[in-house]
Amino acid sequence: MSLESKVRGRYIPKHIAIILDGNGRWAKKRNMPRNLGHKRGTLNLKNITIACNVLGIKALSVYAFSTENWKRPKEEVDYLMELPKQFTEDYKGQFKENDIRVMFSGRRDRMSKVNYDLMLEIEEKTKDREGLILNVCFDYGSHFEITEAVKQIAKDVKDNNVDISDINEDMIASNLYTKELPPLDLMIRTSGEQRISNFLLWQLAYSELYFTKKFWPEFSKKELLKALDNFQNRDRKFGGLKEKK
Repeated sequence: MSLESKVRGRYIPKHIAIILDGNGRWAKKRNMPRNLGHKRGTLNLKNITIACNVLGIKALSVYAFSTENWKRPKEEVDYLMELPKQFTEDYKGQFKENDIRVMFSGRRDRMSKVNYDLMLEIEEKTKDREGLILNVCFDYGSHFEITEAVKQIAKDVKDNNVDISDINEDMIASNLYTKELPPLDLMIRTSGEQRISNFLLWQLAYSELYFTKKFWPEFSKKELLKALDNFQNRDRKFGGLKEKK
């Protein structure tokens, strides 16, 4: 039995997240400019998104640009700011064919008007699609996300729309970017690094973690299946214990 058949015959996670790490190192290893690594990474995002959709995964959250990535060299940041437009122009036909919806999570107050308008346009055009939801976390940081959720709840309390005694986990979750998405089952990080890097901290509470040494541009469908197979062999207790049969 093939690995894909094994994976398809077991529980498919509803929501997975990937930290897209290693584009620059992949390029450097091949004596290429770092920006070429980012370009290959964007191409791979299309491939893995479609693969996830075919497997029946409902949502894929990807860490494309963090709130800390602004510290990188200006030339690299400028190139990364062009990727949303490039991504849209190159793959909109295939995403439409696969009924994939696209949403963006993160700050928008530091976006150029071109990127801001583009994000709104993409979200509007794809909002009624029923396939996988691709959640692109762009200028995203979990500390900022949670802080903004707390501010919104505090405002609702101040405006007498919410009683402080009613604040609970569900209310906080409903004020996060991911409020429309299923609970996060699995987080994958490529490139061999083993840290979370301020990504979906609230959502990761009971998610499984999977780390691979593969750089993001070389993370293939086969590597995705390996990660899913590993996930399917985990014993997920969610803080409790399962009775022995």
